[in-house]
Amino acid sequence: MHNAHLNKNSIMKKNYFFIKIIFIYLFFNANVFAIKSEYFDKGLLLFNKNEFEKSKIYFEKDIVFNPKSENSYLYLAKIYNNKENEAEEEINLNNVLLLNPKNDEAIYMLIILKIIQSDYTKTKDLIKKFNLVCDNFCFKKDEVQLKFDKLIPINEKDNN
Repeated sequence: MHNAHLNKNSIMKKNYFFIKIIFIYLFFNANVFAIKSEYFDKGLLLFNKNEFEKSKIYFEKDIVFNPKSENSYLYLAKIYNNKENEAEEEINLNNVLLLNPKNDEAIYMLIILKIIQSDYTKTKDLIKKFNLVCDNFCFKKDEVQLKFDKLIPINEKDNN
């Protein structure tokens, strides 16, 4: 009977220890979420003031704490678009679309980038996707189509 009492005490101590560990883990995770949200918010504030270099740092910090930060990647793409750095803009847009394939703003931005790069095939595929998933950027359909029509190769115009 004495062993049963010691065993019960031992189990209770282990459970108590386990509960403390869970509580500490949740407490620190809550702080991490607060920090990452704060980084995005600061980045957005600076972005809206056209302080792109400073905002870029905060969006990158947000991604460190939250690698699935779709919005931070999107804003980095906007910054690189402003800097006319097509390679970095495309990388960040592709990251957005990996995280959320239905992000119509990222698809729209990638369509415009592919039109600038004269990538007819990729643009055509992206427009099809855009037309299927557009939500907030549906008002851009006509603009996209007009820009795409200027890109269509001569032989394709004859087939349409």
